[in-house]
Amino acid sequence: MIVDVHTHVGEYPAHINETFASQAREAWPDAVLGGSLDEHYRDALDGVDKAVVLAFNAPAAGFVVPNEYVADYVARDPARLVGFGSVDPHNPTVAIEELERMRQDLGLVGCKLMPIYQNIDPLSPAFLAVCAALERLEMPMLIHQGTTFSRASSLMYARPVLIDEIAIRFPRLPIVIAHIGHPWTSEAIAVIRRHPHVYADVSALVSRPYLLYQALVEASEYRVTHKLIFGTDFPFFTAHQTIEGLRSVTGAAFGTGMPIVDPDVVEGIIYRPSLELLGIE
Repeated sequence: MIVDVHTHVGEYPAHINETFASQAREAWPDAVLGGSLDEHYRDALDGVDKAVVLAFNAPAAGFVVPNEYVADYVARDPARLVGFGSVDPHNPTVAIEELERMRQDLGLVGCKLMPIYQNIDPLSPAFLAVCAALERLEMPMLIHQGTTFSRASSLMYARPVLIDEIAIRFPRLPIVIAHIGHPWTSEAIAVIRRHPHVYADVSALVSRPYLLYQALVEASEYRVTHKLIFGTDFPFFTAHQTIEGLRSVTGAAFGTGMPIVDPDVVEGIIYRPSLELLGIE
């Protein structure tokens, strides 16, 4: 079974404002800015058995996909679609109430957070209160802890090493660091090595094949390739593109004098039982 733990929905301009759109186009002139739910169902599920669908609550960056939008869509095919909601941690009382509603009323089983898009320090009391609620509710956290084109907040909030402190405080909270924390993949690998309940997804890194190669080599050297899970960052990349990109960096792809990525490492990532690892039935 192939599970994609990182796919986005959202429509432009309904969920994406002009600030976010213009900054995305500056970085990627051909950036894909959202799409219809029918397109997601047709294309994101092509080549995978299940896909995690992410809400996005980042008004600071100009990208807000409501939890209801994701929940209604996931209800279309709950056998193949898995819903993760999102909350804005700035007001933890409101955020925690929404987490409880997500879990009990909307059927959303995890939460997507993104400090650099939400303009919040992930070690702030407000953010940590949300983490505590996620642990209590047994909802895994997928966190964008890496760089971005968005100028909503400081890059200091995006360093993967900050997850180390969260993992220490909340040892029963499953955490996935998105994009192996690029470009700070070494930090992300150091964190997932220390904590049994912390993982990293490989989404979007196929656009940077040498960085992906370096991350896979380093994960192999630290013996944590089993902590890497499959994700695409759809609609930016499809499952077919991601699988092809992963397989393209194996063997002697970067020369016979360079370290070799074992093809079995890549196949292990593609077929990882991610939902089971995150405690999702």
